[in-house]
Amino acid sequence: EVQLVESGGGLVQAGGSLRLSCAASGFTFDRYIIGWFRQAPGKEREGVACISISDGRSDYRDSVKGRFTISTDNVKNTVYLQMNKLKPEDTAVYSCAAHEGERLPLRSYEYDYWGQGTQVTVSS
Repeated sequence: EVQLVESGGGLVQAGGSLRLSCAASGFTFDRYIIGWFRQAPGKEREGVACISISDGRSDYRDSVKGRFTISTDNVKNTVYLQMNKLKPEDTAVYSCAAHEGERLPLRSYEYDYWGQGTQVTVSS
């Protein structure tokens, strides 16, 4: 059974940092693209970052470039999202997802497996 479990969310003041983790199991980890998505109340879900497990290629949405970093620990089958210089606009439920392919999509419909999400709240 494919499972993705997020952790690391919480409450932080603007300018602070959090590191989210996505622990994967039940599939061949190094064949997948792993993406981070977020959804704020009343807004559409949007892609944040993604990474190819096999070769380390990554992509980010423009609003987080220079602040967020996606990385992997292939031994632990875990993907991280290091979030620095957080802003109130980053407040959302963050979910990780897995996509089998070569491209680095930031579109939700291209992903096959999803975690349940972890709440990130950034206060002003």
